Amino acid sequence: MKLMPHLHFRGNCREAFNQYAELLGGRVAFAMTFGEAPGEHPAALRGQIIHARVEFAGQALTGCDAPPERYERPQGFNLLLDVASAADGERIFNELARGGQLVMPFAQTFWAHRFGMCSDRFGIPWMVNCEKP
Repeated sequence: MKLMPHLHFRGNCREAFNQYAELLGGRVAFAMTFGEAPGEHPAALRGQIIHARVEFAGQALTGCDAPPERYERPQGFNLLLDVASAADGERIFNELARGGQLVMPFAQTFWAHRFGMCSDRFGIPWMVNCEKP
């Protein structure tokens, strides 16, 4: 069994997953549009993602573009990236925070060499952590 977060986007799932794949050294392993899926779908959704998966470091995120009437901004959770080095953490955090919303700057804490919180430009809430041994 695997736990794979499934994220909803507001029409920019492909763009987000391409960025995550590049940033995290992974790849978009699957992406299907509403137009490629069986069944009838509104014309406005046909080019948007009905299901996608980005894989990195033996893990995966899945997601889709939610129809506008069903989209809600993510809240009540964060995706936590636990990175081995502060330099990698800072690079990843800065890229995620660029164009998004800074919640807590990437800095030393009592439990971590560095830790920070932000929502990226796609509205996804992230924490980046570089634990102390």
